[in-house]
Amino acid sequence: MPNGWWAALLLVAPLLAQTPVKTGLTFGEFYLHDPFILAHKATQTYYLYCGAGARQLGGQRAGVVTYKSKDMLHWDGPFKVFEVPDGLWADPAEGVWAPEVHLYKGKYYLMATLHNSKKLLPYADEEKLPIYNGKPAKPHLRGTQIFVADSPEGPFAPLGNSPAPPAELMTLDGTLYVEGGVPYMVYAHEWIQVLDGTMEAVPLKKDLSAQAGAPFLLFQASEAPWVSEQAKKAEKPRNYVTDGPCLYKTKKGKLLMLWSSYRDGLYVETVAYSTSGKLRGPWKQGEVLVGNDSGHGMLFESFDGKLMLVLHQPFRQARGKLFEMEDTGATVRIVKQIVR
Repeated sequence: MPNGWWAALLLVAPLLAQTPVKTGLTFGEFYLHDPFILAHKATQTYYLYCGAGARQLGGQRAGVVTYKSKDMLHWDGPFKVFEVPDGLWADPAEGVWAPEVHLYKGKYYLMATLHNSKKLLPYADEEKLPIYNGKPAKPHLRGTQIFVADSPEGPFAPLGNSPAPPAELMTLDGTLYVEGGVPYMVYAHEWIQVLDGTMEAVPLKKDLSAQAGAPFLLFQASEAPWVSEQAKKAEKPRNYVTDGPCLYKTKKGKLLMLWSSYRDGLYVETVAYSTSGKLRGPWKQGEVLVGNDSGHGMLFESFDGKLMLVLHQPFRQARGKLFEMEDTGATVRIVKQIVR
């Protein structure tokens, strides 16, 4: 795994030039990291969300932009839908990662990973910290904050002033999953803090305003069968990454999770399965779904009823990739790539 990928992202987004709104864009024409698509049935519009740096937004705050499309092939944008406000726990200039917008109980909820590198988090032993640029990479405040709006275009107002997962945990990429009427945030616990990154979940209050119980472990990144034996036998502590959870229940009721990590230094999109069909698992790891430095994917349904997968590739200077998928009942598989 290339050291410092997380720091590189903080540098890339703010350096993007301020971008005017354009029409008819294709995926290859704009930077797109951690893509998320909301299919808005009321207007038959696809909203594609991604993080935007302060310079791209023409100010001192990072935020979120959306691109809009009727056919998923041609996009208009970017349109600014959110800026990190003053008064939060996060530093507005440090970037926004992995924005997602979910329709829940008639409102639109933005889940965005924010940062504050000046506020360090607890860690057990400096000798066990990962090394970046010759120095230990110390865990710092990072987590997914929830915001709410009446429209998929905002404006989004914060729910409270803390990440949804416990603030003492260094987390990212929170997503919404509802089971038995209970909303959960599923998120990745950073390898920077735990070395062997995990997927975890925390129950939320019905209005998503705060956690409603203790977080619980789903699985560890090192459980994936495709982790190289060479990495497992490495003399130095090996860091295992968890990124980008997306939960999906198949037509036969099987619960699976798309998530991302690294194989031999390149980003991959992989699948895990809950053997109980419930969020608490236990979870069994499957094989890589998409390789070639691709990842942070999510599934959604098109307006004509097709299951779709969007992800980014490569990890740096990322662009969007779009696939038509098949729900076999037992798993999901790629039918064909729509956008390269």
